[in-house]
Amino acid sequence: MNFNPADMPMVTLNNGHRIPQLGLGVYKVEAHSAADLVAEAIETGYRRIDTAAIYLNEAEVGQGIRQSSVSRDEIYVTTKIWNDRQGFESALEAIDESLERLNIDYIDMLLIHWPTPAQDKFVETWAAFQQALATGKVRGIGVSNFQPDHLRKLIAAAGTVPAINQVELHPALQQPELRSYNSSHGIATEAWSPLARGRFNSEVVITDIAAKHGKTPAQVIIRWHIQLGNLVIPKTAHPERLIQNISVFDFELDERDMASIATLDSGFRTGPNPDEFG
Repeated sequence: MNFNPADMPMVTLNNGHRIPQLGLGVYKVEAHSAADLVAEAIETGYRRIDTAAIYLNEAEVGQGIRQSSVSRDEIYVTTKIWNDRQGFESALEAIDESLERLNIDYIDMLLIHWPTPAQDKFVETWAAFQQALATGKVRGIGVSNFQPDHLRKLIAAAGTVPAINQVELHPALQQPELRSYNSSHGIATEAWSPLARGRFNSEVVITDIAAKHGKTPAQVIIRWHIQLGNLVIPKTAHPERLIQNISVFDFELDERDMASIATLDSGFRTGPNPDEFG
C-alpha cells in the first residue's frame, strides 16, 4: 500500500513556497543503502527528503531521486552545511560542493546546521546563503538548532528571516517558547529526532494513546507533531517503516491525548545544547 501525495498537508513558508509537512530524514542512513531507500520512499509517496553534508549521503540521495519515477520538481530536498564550513567564502564553496554531490540542479532548502556561537560566523554564513538564493542555486534558506538569541542576531544583521528553524523536538523536549518565537516571526518549526530515537516506545502515556487509536507509538508521536503544526522528518533506514510513518492522516488525537503528551516535557535532549555545541 502506498500513500497518495495529494493527501499530504502542505505548509506555506515565509518565502511563499509550499513544503510537505512530513518528509523522510536520512541521518545515519548509510551510503550503500541510501539511494534505494530514497527511491523507495518516493515511490511510497514521500515528496520531501532531508539530508546534510555531514550525513555523507548527499550523492546517494540525489541518485535515489533520479532512480525514482517522479520528476525532480515534485520532490523537496533539504540539505545543510556543517560547522567547519561557516564563513562567507567557505559557505559558498560548501554550497557548490553539496550541489555537485546531489546533482539535482538546485536545492529547495538550505540550512545552517548549527549556530556554533563560539565561532560567531553564522551572520557571514547567512550572507553566503542570501547570495546563493539570489543566484538560484537554492530556492529557500533557513537554519537549524538556532535559539531565539541566535535568531535575533541573525535577523537584525541580515534583514532576511529564515524560512525554517529545524530543532530537536519531541515529547520530552517540546520547546514551547522557541516554537512561539518562530511562529511570531513567521519561521516554520521543523522537528529533528521527532521520535527521540525510540525513547517513548514503552512510555505508558504514549502506549495507552496508541492502543486507543489502534496505532503504533511512533504514529501517535508523528501525529502529535502534525497537530502542533510542526514540520516533521522521521528517520528510518527500514523500508517497511516508510508507509507506517506516513500513515498518520487517518486519525486525530483529541484534547485529552494532547494534554497527556504535554506532561512528558522534561527538557531531555538526545543531542547537544545549541548554545554550547561547535
